[in-house]
Amino acid sequence: MSHLLRRPFGNHGKVHEITAQSAGWRYVGFNLYRLREGETVGEATGGTEAILVMVEGKARFTAAGKDWGELGDRMDVFEKTPPHCLYVPNGESWEARATTDCTIGVCLAPGRGGHPARRIGPDGITLTPRGIGSNQRHINNIAMEAEDYCDSLLVTEVFTPPGNWSSYPSHRHDEDDFPRITYLEETYYHRLNPAQGFGVQRVYTDDGSLDETMAVKNHDVVLVPRGHHPCGAPHGYEMYYLNVMAGPRRAWRFEPDPAHAWILERDKPK
Repeated sequence: MSHLLRRPFGNHGKVHEITAQSAGWRYVGFNLYRLREGETVGEATGGTEAILVMVEGKARFTAAGKDWGELGDRMDVFEKTPPHCLYVPNGESWEARATTDCTIGVCLAPGRGGHPARRIGPDGITLTPRGIGSNQRHINNIAMEAEDYCDSLLVTEVFTPPGNWSSYPSHRHDEDDFPRITYLEETYYHRLNPAQGFGVQRVYTDDGSLDETMAVKNHDVVLVPRGHHPCGAPHGYEMYYLNVMAGPRRAWRFEPDPAHAWILERDKPK
């Protein structure tokens, strides 16, 4: 199995724990909790900031010394409604008590204490189409560059219809040469609908020094340390992924694979 593909530990409790150290990079971390009603979890942020994403279900949160109440109203991620999220800065802690069975994504990157704790969404998050034809997918931007909520994190959700491609045409963001391109590490947390399905994700560099193609299943995480990283949803299966990106600059600038850049030119609005 590819070292970039991380299977969940199980189907209950903390099922993913990806740190910068375990991933072999410097910036991005990602944890995932699958909780039963009544269970409680929590973490100290330490030197990282966190965006807690209610992937599905509901939970009551306290964080940074404040009761944030119950977050979540999307009981199945494929309802595609905007997520409820909570930003927690570095040097704080948070706790969640599941009020229904729920799935919580914990998106992590270095914090500098530049932003206070705050709710993110569902207000202000709108499902937006991107691409055309079999390259169309739908985006929930949680904290991308336009949303100045945090120090390092860039976080978004993507829904890819059956038979379509996503993160495509292939692109990379693995050099620190702003404004041409930025260095951003990235994780993909995948879900499939129906759940027994699979998707395909490739991670590759122009020189071929990295070239991995992976069959991703429900709740898998893929690491993207560098290179291009397209993914596809087979006929009959819808794909969701939660993206976490971070690097030395909080900006998303990418370079397309030269072999496929013609598709971007062809598909530009006339």
